[in-house]
Amino acid sequence: MTQHTADAWPEPPLAGTEAEAVVGALERQRATLAWKCSGLDSYGLHTSLGPSTITLGGLLKHLAHVEDSDFARLWLGTPVGAPWDEVDWESTPDWDYRSAAGDTPERLLALWQESVARSRVIVDEALSRGGLDQLGAFTTSDGERPNLRRILLDLVEEYARHAGHADLVRESVDGLTGEDPPR
Repeated sequence: MTQHTADAWPEPPLAGTEAEAVVGALERQRATLAWKCSGLDSYGLHTSLGPSTITLGGLLKHLAHVEDSDFARLWLGTPVGAPWDEVDWESTPDWDYRSAAGDTPERLLALWQESVARSRVIVDEALSRGGLDQLGAFTTSDGERPNLRRILLDLVEEYARHAGHADLVRESVDGLTGEDPPR
């Protein structure tokens, strides 16, 4: 997992383009999750908090699924690949969270990192062809299509929500707190 130092911590530009701001915000949320999940063994990644069943490993697997699913379905208009295409989501809608308990920390981190890498390539290619107003391939029953801006902002929202969960779970594992890695 990429370790970010205080000097290399991703920060959206103060006066960048709209695309730089949106992608920068997403990268900051990705880095926050990576930091909260770094350096933990199987116990740490499979610990939940109170009555919740959310674990850091489950969050990594869930966000890997979201990365792959959102860009495959909404942007490219293609089916999502393995392992997601092998899951009966109707009968096990929380499969990503539950199945993470059977994965090693190394597998969970690699699955998430690979999904993020695929997403970055897709976004970089899309932005090289135009701005955030480009429409994705998915079409709703009303004939609407999401633009790249909406897909990225939904992903920022997803990461922000789960970074809050990661804060609480990580603190319960070993006391790690804070918004940024130590300087």
